[in-house]
Amino acid sequence: MSIDTTLGALAAALNEEGPAVEILHDDGPAGHRVVVPQDAPDGTAAVVRTSGSTGTPKRTALPVEALAASAMATALELKMEGQWLLALPLHYVAGLSVLSRSLYAGTRPWAMDPARSFTAEAFTDAAAELTDRVRLTSLVPTQLQRLLTAPTGETLSALRRFDAILLGGGRAPDALLAQARAHGLRVTLTYGMSETCGGCVYDGRPLPGVSAREEGGRLWLGGDVVASGYLGDPELTAERFRTDAAGTRWFRTDDLGGVAGGLVTVRGRADDVVITGGVKVSAGAVQLCVESVPGVEAALVVGVPDAEWGAVVAAAIVGGAAEDAVAAAVRAELGPAAVPRRIARLAAMPLLPNGKPDRMAVAALLAG
Repeated sequence: MSIDTTLGALAAALNEEGPAVEILHDDGPAGHRVVVPQDAPDGTAAVVRTSGSTGTPKRTALPVEALAASAMATALELKMEGQWLLALPLHYVAGLSVLSRSLYAGTRPWAMDPARSFTAEAFTDAAAELTDRVRLTSLVPTQLQRLLTAPTGETLSALRRFDAILLGGGRAPDALLAQARAHGLRVTLTYGMSETCGGCVYDGRPLPGVSAREEGGRLWLGGDVVASGYLGDPELTAERFRTDAAGTRWFRTDDLGGVAGGLVTVRGRADDVVITGGVKVSAGAVQLCVESVPGVEAALVVGVPDAEWGAVVAAAIVGGAAEDAVAAAVRAELGPAAVPRRIARLAAMPLLPNGKPDRMAVAALLAG
């Protein structure tokens, strides 16, 4: 299905002149197909599936008002509307949000060719097709890393032409952000998920109309951007979503963190704690440490079962850093229990179609 046809279907859904849309992955040249979800409640504009990076994807119902609120809040925060370059799959919320923001802004996005792999050359070619003065795009860290690895002058020129590069879908390594700043790129870090219509916290601050709070160490996000729930799973919907006395919808995230001085801090996933030999270790903290080791281009840290310790810390790394250097850095900063007992050196990190690291594949690799 062409981007124009998909835009038309989503526009009809947002105007409540047509049924809700559910965009699914497809192996054809368009890379996606659109179906009508028969089980979507009234008022639903779109159904998106969570990435499934740590389990079975969930079908999330996004009301018209949620996508409208997300688009408006994004424009208010960025203080601009413009033409978007679609560089992410449409069947994930980040790609869908590019379409909905474009529709509310009255601009037509330009989509990268889904038949081409994401490369610096493909991105640069697509960026050259943009015509508006104000240009925007949304990327994941892996994509930005590829763009800034030995970049050509043409690629840097294309990147600098963007008025805002939204970077989300996972934590960006400090070295990558420093490199982006050195090249003069206007990068905004975003935090959000399918259940919040994508990014709803920019550079640590909730978007206009979005609230954040901490309960028992877990982050909750609230506002009109929050989904109505999961289709076909009322128990999980009741567990993860709530509406307070003021009528505000809230979603309980999978992340540990806090809110202080209006800033949201994410400390890692609630399920990333590895209990090894009775000692609790944060996989997120270990990953942050590993990424700081010279020669590590990318890293992913998980816990894997172990007959002796119950579980052990394991790491997949891309780059030329020596394993003893990785171990020494982690031991010095976090203690011996946090040192990865299994390290796999990969040519490239396994990725999901949306560009996020495939945690399930990496965990299976390290457990083998």
